[in-house]
Amino acid sequence: MNERVRGTVEMTAAMTILGTIGWFVVLSGAAPIDVVFWRCVFGAATLFVICAAMGLLRGVLTWRLAAIAALGGVAIVVNWVLLFSAYEHASIAIATAVYNTQPFMLVGFGALFFGERPTLAKLAWLLVAFAGLILIVQSKPGADYVGANYFIGIAMALGAAFFWALAAVVTKALKGMPPHLIALVQTSVGIAMLAPFANLANPPVGFGAWSALATLGIVHTGLMYILMYGAVQKLPTHLQGALSFVYPVVAIFVDYAAFGHRLQALQLLGAAAILIAAAGMTLGWTLGWRRHPPANGVSRPAACPADQPGPG
Repeated sequence: MNERVRGTVEMTAAMTILGTIGWFVVLSGAAPIDVVFWRCVFGAATLFVICAAMGLLRGVLTWRLAAIAALGGVAIVVNWVLLFSAYEHASIAIATAVYNTQPFMLVGFGALFFGERPTLAKLAWLLVAFAGLILIVQSKPGADYVGANYFIGIAMALGAAFFWALAAVVTKALKGMPPHLIALVQTSVGIAMLAPFANLANPPVGFGAWSALATLGIVHTGLMYILMYGAVQKLPTHLQGALSFVYPVVAIFVDYAAFGHRLQALQLLGAAAILIAAAGMTLGWTLGWRRHPPANGVSRPAACPADQPGPG
């Protein structure tokens, strides 16, 4: 198996794992803050073993880098709490589709903090995504959907995308720091950050709940990062960006297959508009649907930057 094929398999597997994250959040039966806390506990333990095995615990982390990584960790943890909370109100499929407005948040931060001027093509894709969001907001949940506070769920998903983009901006200052070590710092921050708020007096009960929580930490955090960052080293960035959209497609399918949440026509159209717009901007498509390479010849996917933990 050559490097490109292996990287494609790894990236597809990582994004497929991410696509099932909402299922395990629901299966755990725990409140979002508790889910994120235990994900951080199991994830930090897994990542500690990985970093130790890779020799990353000595001579790599400075106080300055640790502080920056911790700041990004605060944003990542808030992102997880908001996203998992959105599942309860707007369904996994809708929350994931809205969450994929992340690339547009990054464009906004780039213009605000780094003086990056968005191109006309990017602005056009932003309008397409905004139109998709309007379609979703104006839709009504179907009869098979049992959630409440639909608009609150959408707002939470948008908030999650905002904090993910914020974490991505912070992580720009960590160039060269091993991503597994970044994730270890961030999950460790999550433990300290959420311990006062998690319901530790009444922990989850039953093998099913603990299995779901352990899976979120070990598989959706530790294993997913190994697969994703392994793929990043083997694949061109445009292919990384394309494969990252396996995540929302799998999430929409899982939501329907596991929970019977069927998207209505306008919701499906809105989700498709957001995902197509995000793909168009990430892959540099022009309005003629051709990929437009940037001036320096390098295309870095905004949806899943190589030095930033995955969108889930």
